[in-house]
Amino acid sequence: METVAVTGGNGQIGSAVLSELAERGYRTANLSRGSRREEVADEYLRTDLLDPGEVYGSLARADPVAVAHFGTIPRPDESPGHVTFRSNAATPYHLLEAAEALDIEAVVLASSLSAMGAGFEDAVDVRYLPVDEEYPLTPSNPYGLGKQVGEVVADGFGRRSEPPTTIASLRFPLVASEEELRTVFAEPDRTLPGIRDAGFFEKARKTLFAYLHERDAAALVVRALEATFEGHETFFATAPDTTADAPSSDGKAEELLGWSAERSWRDL
Repeated sequence: METVAVTGGNGQIGSAVLSELAERGYRTANLSRGSRREEVADEYLRTDLLDPGEVYGSLARADPVAVAHFGTIPRPDESPGHVTFRSNAATPYHLLEAAEALDIEAVVLASSLSAMGAGFEDAVDVRYLPVDEEYPLTPSNPYGLGKQVGEVVADGFGRRSEPPTTIASLRFPLVASEEELRTVFAEPDRTLPGIRDAGFFEKARKTLFAYLHERDAAALVVRALEATFEGHETFFATAPDTTADAPSSDGKAEELLGWSAERSWRDL
């Protein structure tokens, strides 16, 4: 069985990725800091991802064919800014550097809509709709800046002739569980007037009304790990509909990876 390493497998998306990989017959290794909080991975390696030596050592021990990196701070308002930035900017470099040294062919990085200046900004610079992967990146908070730097780092490794051959940065919006989609979206009034009356409009606008079911997120990660394009590519990872009564456009992930989300809050 081929092994795939997942950093941050204790987290929401990371644990969903471990489950998806296991269902598809992969052996998995969870590289995370602290105590284990999942029961799916075949191997658990306690790893400080800010320490390049630990990253290299854990990947060398796991001996994976691919790595999915989700071991970063997930939002900007729960840690000091420099801590958040370092997590999102430095750990992709450590991961890619170790992958190169160990001849690991494929790496998936967890990026975010925040890289383009959405999500946690005071105001979102919406220049055109629908957005695409060529949209200008204008983040200003430590979280978004770190994600942008992570993508720039991936660009650099993607220009090299050594492995990893395939690097994908996935720009996730709000990623939710089945229960969260039911209680937050399916049960309340999600018409635009209803969202405005409930005071949700500005928050939804900052994320461009985008969302994704965690199982669809995991399926996209696996599809990107199995992809055969060369270099670094960025992909928006969103459901085909929005959190309001408005459609979203077909995306690059569907065109290049053959992936589209299958789950909608409207069906709950």
